[in-house]
Amino acid sequence: MIPTIDLDPWLTGTPAQQATTAAAVDAALREAGFLLVTGHGVSSAERRTVREAAREFFALPAPVKQRYCVSVGGRGWLAQGAEANAYAEGTPSPPDLKESWTVGADAPVGDAAIDAFWFQPNRWPSAEAPALQSVVEPYLARMRALSDEILRLLGAALGQGPSFFTDHTRHPTYTLNINWYPGVSVVGAPEPGQFRIGPHTDFGTVTLLDREPGLGGLQIDIPGEGWVDAPFVPDALTVNIGDLMARWTGDRWRSGRHRVLPPPADAPEEDLMSLVFFYECDPHTRVSPVAGPVAYEAVDSSEYLRSKLEAISM
Repeated sequence: MIPTIDLDPWLTGTPAQQATTAAAVDAALREAGFLLVTGHGVSSAERRTVREAAREFFALPAPVKQRYCVSVGGRGWLAQGAEANAYAEGTPSPPDLKESWTVGADAPVGDAAIDAFWFQPNRWPSAEAPALQSVVEPYLARMRALSDEILRLLGAALGQGPSFFTDHTRHPTYTLNINWYPGVSVVGAPEPGQFRIGPHTDFGTVTLLDREPGLGGLQIDIPGEGWVDAPFVPDALTVNIGDLMARWTGDRWRSGRHRVLPPPADAPEEDLMSLVFFYECDPHTRVSPVAGPVAYEAVDSSEYLRSKLEAISM
């Protein structure tokens, strides 16, 4: 259903092995917009240290965390109730049951209007969680480099050449959300229709997810099957494509619809943390389909992404 793709043949193999890997990726993304990748080179120790440092921050009292509170699209702490992702697809819902620490691209391009939103300086709780910056910054750089490599693979899978997408990621926007999904003693009992993250598709090109398995975990909406639990492979990263990539491919590859279940009734104190890297493209990239069955109108990437972020803001 959701295949596991080893990146090593793409990174170090022969042209024939690279072509085989690209074909497997194309087939996977046509089905559900998701795949698992191994051979990515990001160690379990790197991911574990990010979680440990983030847990130190999330364990702080709410008034302390409030010093770093931001709205959706900002850099810092997103409190519970800040967003409801189901609104991105036009579905009213209660707010998502999570907290997030958010960082992202922060190297300015020199255009004040662009820099003010897309390249805001990252904030760090240096006094309260001193390890967070030192482990998150290198992880952020690793995810950006890996995302570009995956985009090169996707360019080949689409038959457009490896640089087709990365020609538009010379100074891209991107965000890392460290999502904390605590139990009901922290978030309260779920309301009807309330999720840790409501049903939605991501907005950008590719998302790279490092997740923990759980009863109240990730589900994927598979065409013809409905909601199914996402497969978990230790040390694999989950990759899904977002709306901009779906538009770029004219729905040859569908944006992967998904949700994160609320704390389960039989394990109400289940506590999970996900590292979610959202990759996009250079600001104001013009995205129009080059393949596939749907002739989407061209969109400005920044305007499209901004509209989606505004939609989920509570």
